Amino acid sequence: MANRSRGIRGPDRRELLAYSALFGPAFIARQGLGAASVAAPAAQAAASEGPVEGMRKSINLWAFPYPDKWTLQECFEIAADAGFDGVEINFNLEGEFSDESTDDEIRSIRRMADRAGIAISGVCSFLFWPYSMTHPDSERRRRGLELAGRMVDAAQLLGTKNLLVVPGAVYAPWLEDPVPVPNDACERLAKEAVRQLIPRARDAGVSINIENIFANGFLFSPQEMAAFVDSFQSDTVAVHFDTGNIMQYQFPEHWIPILGERIRNIHLKEWDKRTHEFNLNTFRTLLDGTTDWPAVIRALEDIGYDGYLTFEYFHPHQHYPEALIHQTSDALDRILRRKG
Repeated sequence: MANRSRGIRGPDRRELLAYSALFGPAFIARQGLGAASVAAPAAQAAASEGPVEGMRKSINLWAFPYPDKWTLQECFEIAADAGFDGVEINFNLEGEFSDESTDDEIRSIRRMADRAGIAISGVCSFLFWPYSMTHPDSERRRRGLELAGRMVDAAQLLGTKNLLVVPGAVYAPWLEDPVPVPNDACERLAKEAVRQLIPRARDAGVSINIENIFANGFLFSPQEMAAFVDSFQSDTVAVHFDTGNIMQYQFPEHWIPILGERIRNIHLKEWDKRTHEFNLNTFRTLLDGTTDWPAVIRALEDIGYDGYLTFEYFHPHQHYPEALIHQTSDALDRILRRKG
């Protein structure tokens, strides 16, 4: 068949670059448009052939339609059926796992997970935002510290050593009228709060894992995070590293070697650098983004990480929500080189 495009001026380099920025160079190259000028970067060297040892698959409960459609027992059972080793659950102000829960009620959640054949990989909570331990209102700070202390107790009752802690915020952009906290005040108040939590957490055998956050204006670099954690000179304080929370401007594989053995727990969030905004809606399902997962896993192997990899996502599928759970488990198997 004759090539009918001969003699017709095609897109120039500027236009090709614009397409490439929108769709990605690899996609444009596959269409036969400017493959030489906008070709994708060469792939990095393949990782070793064997499956990753030690790291365990986990998923945060926010990825489930709980409690609207599924019970907690169903969430545990579906996660176990999908091949997960653990589920990270979220401590709320009210409800089944919350500040209202008695010790016996929390123990019953652990028994529920045991029956489903799945571990509780950690405790997480949104409450560190409305009850920030660095809030300008001292009563709000007091309540935040009180809730964090109860989370320590809850983690112990659930049999997990991992408590995710957001120690403070300079700014919370999603609030209608956010009150910014000066950086030095934020650091001072955050350290005061964590120091107060250490004895309780140490006695409970629970690790206070400080998370890197994309929008709190605090601990923006791995060096700052390492210095903050090291300042307590306590094995009770460590890092909960989130791969997606720094992806707008940085790269998780660069943070991991610097944080090293401080990392006790991990959130895997997918991010796509082809997007030009940053909010909770821009996180993607695993592998539908630009994260260099082979590089991330190699970095984790290099520091000897052998804990949980927990997928965190805030949007359960409206229809067939179990699909997200199984898709994520399959993606993690590939990231961990357990499937080809």
